[in-house]
Amino acid sequence: MPPAVGLLTIELHVADARSLKEKRVVLRRIKDRLQRLNVGVAEVDHQDVWQRSALGVVAVGSDRGLVEQALTQALDEVERVEPGVVVRNEVELLT
Repeated sequence: MPPAVGLLTIELHVADARSLKEKRVVLRRIKDRLQRLNVGVAEVDHQDVWQRSALGVVAVGSDRGLVEQALTQALDEVERVEPGVVVRNEVELLT
């Protein structure tokens, strides 16, 4: 059975950010928390915009259900660490 790969794309609105530095502080906090969940994470869009960002979160595993669970946990963690910043999210599974 081939491994399952999942991609979670999260669009964020960081309303309190007044500079790129302030936005990156928020993103660093989110990325640090997500890396504890054994997923890969990177800012994938809007790097030069103060209050907007897009994160890509990737999980790989031997079971599709476990990959989906990891991505759900990642989204829940983002919403717990920074309530109200998630504008949109999308999950894609590649098996």
